[in-house]
Amino acid sequence: MKKEIDCRGLACPAPVLETKKAIEEDKPSLIRVTVDNEAARQNVTRFLETQKYQVSVEKDDAGFHVTGIKEEKASTEEATSADRLEAAGKKILIMVATDRMGHGDDGLGKKLLINFLTTLEEMGKDLWRLVFVNNGVKLTIDGSEALPVLKRLEENGITILVCGTCLDHFDLLDRKKVGETTNMLDIVTAMQLADKVINI
Repeated sequence: MKKEIDCRGLACPAPVLETKKAIEEDKPSLIRVTVDNEAARQNVTRFLETQKYQVSVEKDDAGFHVTGIKEEKASTEEATSADRLEAAGKKILIMVATDRMGHGDDGLGKKLLINFLTTLEEMGKDLWRLVFVNNGVKLTIDGSEALPVLKRLEENGITILVCGTCLDHFDLLDRKKVGETTNMLDIVTAMQLADKVINI
């Protein structure tokens, strides 16, 4: 079955939610989603990939056309193995909504937050995901003092999610250098799956 959705003009996370709804209701083997901005393109692309679609993107005057073709389902044995890996260990999610820690001296606050991020490695395997929203997304762009620390965490297997709406708001989408551009549906889902959420 083929499904086409026009999500132009919709604010995040509506394009992903519309795509999710279409997949749940119609289970298409081919789905084509049209969006009108880069953040939505990235979000829809990643969502389709998590749903086991092979994704391609075309751009024209109408916008981005994200096409997903359904991959074969993983074997039961592979799925069970993946479930076991996902379930292993404690899952701590840290939500970073600022580029400094605490109130008072901004210079001190920025140093404290860099120290905090550096020290996160001490959490070991319990640290699961870092989510950057609002002013926190500025820590993920070129020139950020936090960039080396965040890249090291990502290389060690920590998932870093960066709010696409926030990047777009600050006109920083093209300057992000670490993590996956994400949307509110991904963030809420991650919070539901986490054993503990720490807000900074």
